Amino acid sequence: MPGSLNLQAPTTLGYFASLVADDASLPLIEAAASIAQDDYPDLDTQGVLAEIDALAHKLRRRIPADAVAVQRLRWLNNFFFQEVGFAGNANNYYDPANSYLHKVLHTRRGIPITLALLYAELAAQIGLNAQGVSFPGHFLVKLRMPKGEVIVDPFTGRSLSREALEQMLVPYKRGGALERFDAPLGLYLQAAPPRDVLARMLRNLKEIHRSARDGLRWLAVQERLVILLPQNWDERRDRGLALSELGRFDAAIADLESYLAHRPDAEDALAMSERLDEWRRMPRLH
Repeated sequence: MPGSLNLQAPTTLGYFASLVADDASLPLIEAAASIAQDDYPDLDTQGVLAEIDALAHKLRRRIPADAVAVQRLRWLNNFFFQEVGFAGNANNYYDPANSYLHKVLHTRRGIPITLALLYAELAAQIGLNAQGVSFPGHFLVKLRMPKGEVIVDPFTGRSLSREALEQMLVPYKRGGALERFDAPLGLYLQAAPPRDVLARMLRNLKEIHRSARDGLRWLAVQERLVILLPQNWDERRDRGLALSELGRFDAAIADLESYLAHRPDAEDALAMSERLDEWRRMPRLH
């Protein structure tokens, strides 16, 4: 079972803030591992990094020194998906543990984005150029090889053809979020910056906790999103909504006022203004 949730632990939030302060030096794997500290405040992230390094060391020992890139990729795939046994957690996809790197390392099960992080890190440690791709609906890994790019689905272990990738986009182009956005496939296969990867991880957790009406965990995630994306006023709004779920209306009002000040033309501005008026009328305990 997770440890006690600690929203008042400045050490964990402060640690996260220090990790994500500068894009040029943002340590993606360490920051990703630290997300679990909302549920596991005593988690040793350096221990998580050491466990990943141990896997990479084990893999490197298997690869001949003169192995070319395509051979290294075959070694990586066999090691990651077969020998170690990483795979997608299809049976319990929305378990928050799938977003916690230390749990994924223990269970060998995760969701695409956490599996992609581990896969890409091992790839980098054996000399391959691998980057995460924030593909619509499904996080992928892109490897730059001497004869072109290879796209790997870390959830299944399959390499994806151009046709398969186009097919994955269909639900988003037909009546979906991309219906009015006709762009070449390559645009969707750009490498995701570390800050975007962390935001996607946190938003996955945000939807899980919000859907479960778990206000404490939703707020914990929102605090991290506001730190990560200080100029994203939608996240400031959502932190206010999470605060209101917990009855913390003064702080919620401040967040919503900030949102409306910066996004006066937002589609939900009227609805949020009405909610703000409602909160202001709420009785306070003294």
